[in-house]
Amino acid sequence: MSSHTPAYPDVLDFLLVRRSHPAPSLGAPGPDADTLQKILTAAARVPDHGKLAPWRFVLYQGEERARIGGHLAALAETRFGPLDDARRAQELTRFTRAPLVVGVFSRAAVHPKIPVWEQELSAGAVCMTLVTAATAAGFGVQWVSEWIAYDAEAIAYLGGQPDEKVAGFIHIGTAMQPPFERTRPDLADIVSNWTQG
Repeated sequence: MSSHTPAYPDVLDFLLVRRSHPAPSLGAPGPDADTLQKILTAAARVPDHGKLAPWRFVLYQGEERARIGGHLAALAETRFGPLDDARRAQELTRFTRAPLVVGVFSRAAVHPKIPVWEQELSAGAVCMTLVTAATAAGFGVQWVSEWIAYDAEAIAYLGGQPDEKVAGFIHIGTAMQPPFERTRPDLADIVSNWTQG
């Protein structure tokens, strides 16, 4: 083991038990300003071929989140027809489920040397690192997309530019219940050694 790459066994142990929390189970408080700064700084330290930073963050917090829900409920009605009470409540509370939601917007674009796919992978890495950093800071976290991530009018309302895509909305708050474990892939099904065909 090299002194240039020290081992962090506690970090590996943490990754082996990390678990998402459903957004509706996240309450106040969310991270304070200093902690959020650290979480976002960690998230921005991902592999990024060409140092393009082909992603950015939009923060949704405070009372504005309820106004977002009202707009999205009205937009959903134009997309899907009249909403029943449960669906209307779902849309109204879409951004109030957790005290903080971080939108990760992908700015991947054609580049003479860096494939768009690699830029998009970097945006996904940002989302996962954001999830990991917020969890390591002691918060419950969930990465979601849902229909609003694929609707041009919703994206524009939420701060996206015409050439951007939503990589994810990361809900962050205090976990109000333990997470549920889920089945994980069996490594025997997803790992193989390369052999020449």
